[in-house]
Amino acid sequence: MQPTAPPPSAPPSNAERVEPPPGTARTGTPGGWDPAERRARASQSFWTAVVGVPAIFSVLRLGIEAGGELQTTLLLVANVGPVNLLAGFLTTAARLLSTVLVAVFALGGVLAASGHRLTRRPLFARWMEITPGWFVAASFLMALVTWPLLYLPLLLPTVAAAFQLRPERLHERPALRVLIVVAAYAGYLWLLVPTLRDAGRQGELLPIVLLVVPPLLALFVAGPLPRVVIQPLAPVTQLAVLVVLVWAALPVISTPVLPLTVTTVGEPGVTSAEATEEIRGHVVTTDDVNMVILQERGGVRYVPVDQVRGQVLCPSEEELPRYRLRIHDFHVEDSLLEGLGRRVRPVHRVDAACR
Repeated sequence: MQPTAPPPSAPPSNAERVEPPPGTARTGTPGGWDPAERRARASQSFWTAVVGVPAIFSVLRLGIEAGGELQTTLLLVANVGPVNLLAGFLTTAARLLSTVLVAVFALGGVLAASGHRLTRRPLFARWMEITPGWFVAASFLMALVTWPLLYLPLLLPTVAAAFQLRPERLHERPALRVLIVVAAYAGYLWLLVPTLRDAGRQGELLPIVLLVVPPLLALFVAGPLPRVVIQPLAPVTQLAVLVVLVWAALPVISTPVLPLTVTTVGEPGVTSAEATEEIRGHVVTTDDVNMVILQERGGVRYVPVDQVRGQVLCPSEEELPRYRLRIHDFHVEDSLLEGLGRRVRPVHRVDAACR
């Protein structure tokens, strides 16, 4: 007698089926996230940060500029339009914003190349994957035109990390590859010989390191990292970028929204120099009756228009140069935009009233 086959097991009832927790996308693997859902969430978080951070910084700048006083803050809000505020933010914070984006994309490129060695893909790797290529390229282009010339060499290793550019792409033969790298680096140093010589004479070690070392780092930053390195690197670097963002944001949100001026006022009809007063501060608004000045040391001053004798524009202390180094007629602390602008409009002598 042949043994009878066991009866087929009945399908599990509705009560026995395991449902995924609420909010989890259904996938082919139990308890897994749909890759499309992951990309959508990462895209939402990325664009929320890109749009929300400038808006928050702009509001904080008005509050700090007003000295924390509510009425002064409301006065600035009423007279500083959103377009002017956004333009002022982009002018002063474009360097910070491009730095953060470059750091995110550089780390994201390295983490994405090494992500297969981790159980969970890092946030920066997901951001790098969902960000359009044109936006990544625009971020590096903005850094190219807004970073000081002294820090531009740092773009070489960050570009290599973000786009995973390895020396193997130069040529398939190692000998020719080494020759190309050596020739390119020698030409780069030849362009910087006068600047490096001046930095050595002045004892400035930091400019020498920033100009010489980054191109060498670009040869080694691309490619997947070992698991023992990438596993602690992912959370540490993402936290470090956040800490650096907060630290670098402090001078940005404290930068004045309005230009610094010195206004000379005096009684109408009085020509004596002793009867005039110089008010150092920021002009908020001017109408037919008064000129409203936010004084540098605090407080708002209403000056009748008929008492205004003159006004000069003054640089802030942060605009004063630190190094006496130039790269082919460009100061090392100027960006490409600033250097080109100084060629069109050379720096004028600082008025005596500003001192």
